[in-house]
Amino acid sequence: MRFAILFLLFTSPIFTQKDTSHFDYDHKAPLDVQEAAVAHRGDIAIHDISYASPKGGRVPAYLVVPKGKGPFPAVLWGHWYWPTSEFANRKEFLEEAVVLAKSGVVSLLTSGPIARPGYQQPKSPFTEEAAAYLEQQVIDMRRGADLLLTRKDVDPMRVAYVGHSYNASVGAILSGIDKRFNSFVLMAGGLSFDVDRNTPTYQNIRNKMGTEKFDAVLAKYNWSDPGLYVSHAAPAPVFLQYASQENFLTPEVTRKYFDNVSEPKKYKLYDAPHALNSEARRDRGMFLQSHLKLKRVDWDALAKVPDLPQPAN
Repeated sequence: MRFAILFLLFTSPIFTQKDTSHFDYDHKAPLDVQEAAVAHRGDIAIHDISYASPKGGRVPAYLVVPKGKGPFPAVLWGHWYWPTSEFANRKEFLEEAVVLAKSGVVSLLTSGPIARPGYQQPKSPFTEEAAAYLEQQVIDMRRGADLLLTRKDVDPMRVAYVGHSYNASVGAILSGIDKRFNSFVLMAGGLSFDVDRNTPTYQNIRNKMGTEKFDAVLAKYNWSDPGLYVSHAAPAPVFLQYASQENFLTPEVTRKYFDNVSEPKKYKLYDAPHALNSEARRDRGMFLQSHLKLKRVDWDALAKVPDLPQPAN
């Protein structure tokens, strides 16, 4: 967790231009979707699939599909990166996605690079390796949107993104560069380097590295600042969900993130740890119901989805 937070601390007041070229890829390249297995929960099909990553390797994913021909709304889900969590992968939102499938929602839940074979955690967030993993995750999510939109049973006007922690920051970047999403839920993630640079954590890192060295790093990686992108999320609405029991993502910090997000937007703070809680899950469901135009949601089933366990630091 500490590594994921630290990687979100690159910034400089001098360098404020977006460089979206880091997230470019060949939209016409084959997705090469491969299915390993399929399981059923009543009328709901859970496909164990993978697709090709433009950055190499394959993206493991669950594709959750309701019964019927559609066109259905869809959600692309991004899990947290808490390294000691058994749900730091495509499993985090699976039960939530199954419940929403009962309301006619197609879901794609991917595993990020952290959860794939061969991943090696960079020695420092101030490295090319760390930046390359972020580029890959953003691009892999864009390919996930490509996959959803190739399906005849998906309504292209009703595709949402839900991301937690590291993948909330990824979603913030997506909100400014990929206008195929009609709404975003960003959960407990870092969303602005300009806010982060005024925190004690940021100042301590700067003091340890030295001003000149650190400022050079900031300039090099400024393109990865989620704040440069989420400030241009419009017209897509953005719902920010944060936890009160955080050391770095304090209410003061997260409300400043909210100020930087383009309208329309919504913010809510929960009495919970970084994993958030059932109240946040219900609010998420209500937000998606509104923007995906769902006729009904099984609220009782959603309430029974187990809370994400919060590992110790």
